[in-house]
Amino acid sequence: QVQLVESGGGLVQAGGSLRLSCVASGFSFSTRVVMSWWRQAPGKERELVTSIFSTDNSGDSADSVKGRFTISRDLAKNTVYLQMSSLKIEDTAVYYCKTRLRGIAYWGQGTQVTVSS
Repeated sequence: QVQLVESGGGLVQAGGSLRLSCVASGFSFSTRVVMSWWRQAPGKERELVTSIFSTDNSGDSADSVKGRFTISRDLAKNTVYLQMSSLKIEDTAVYYCKTRLRGIAYWGQGTQVTVSS
């Protein structure tokens, strides 16, 4: 059973940093899959933030977070991280971890990130 569990969200002031974690179970990162972070702000559609292949560091990020957010993974822990720096009020959203295996998309439950002024 594939599960993704996010953690690390919270309230932070603008300009601050947070690190989100997504622990994956039910499959191994040695299987080459794309792990991605998405976010959904109130009243807006869910958007892709950044992604990475589980077996290497290749991936891509949205222009809005380039230079501020960094995705990484730990093969031994089957965990993907999202390091967020220089946070802006507009980064406020629920952040979700996602992967796709054999054509099926799996999502975590989400973790709230709130950036205050």
